[in-house]
Amino acid sequence: MAKNTVKTAFLATIPVMTGYLVMGMALGLLMADKGYGWWGSALMGLTIYAGSMEFVAVNLLSGGATLISTAIMTLLVQARHLFYGVSLLEKYRGMGHIKPYLIFGLTDETYALACSGAPEGCNKRKYYFLITLFDQLYWIAGGTIGGLLGAAVRFDTRGLDFAMTALFVVIFTEQALSTRDHAPAIIGVSAARVCLLIFGTDNFLIPSMLLITALLLGLGALRKRKGAAQ
Repeated sequence: MAKNTVKTAFLATIPVMTGYLVMGMALGLLMADKGYGWWGSALMGLTIYAGSMEFVAVNLLSGGATLISTAIMTLLVQARHLFYGVSLLEKYRGMGHIKPYLIFGLTDETYALACSGAPEGCNKRKYYFLITLFDQLYWIAGGTIGGLLGAAVRFDTRGLDFAMTALFVVIFTEQALSTRDHAPAIIGVSAARVCLLIFGTDNFLIPSMLLITALLLGLGALRKRKGAAQ
């Protein structure tokens, strides 16, 4: 069963590996362009491991941002993980001493794999640990490769900081196409658009996240009420 779990977890994370190697390399190249050593992106992947926040952190570090502004930006960018955590409470119940690592290593892609549950015949506890570990190793490997390439070869890195945004667009599109329930997607896009028009590009993030949260909670309550009535 142990070998089967390792193999199953590895196969499940192959799509993530292809994306993380490319995204990690983009981060490594970007950091090298900003003057950081080849090990910088690998260290970030080991200690921060926050995907999109790492791209933001590069600009924050190079721009001399204050600790307070960095903390606020981190909360805003990573706030979605609050909802991820709530939805995984039952799946991660009884994980023991590996639970803190599962929480630390939770990313959008790992969350998507975890939501699917452990395949039949696999050790549930080991499966969740391995998909989390494999995904982080892919990210660190990509960052290291990118850092080494950036240190050896200098070229124009304009557009690399858009790589994570592009990944989010792909994830959003795939999830929208794989389900018949498009209400959450419509709410997210519409709320962000409205707040962008009202508050502008520099100030729309917080209002849009608050509005999206309120609308999704309202939608969930409405559906629960309808389900109870039926």
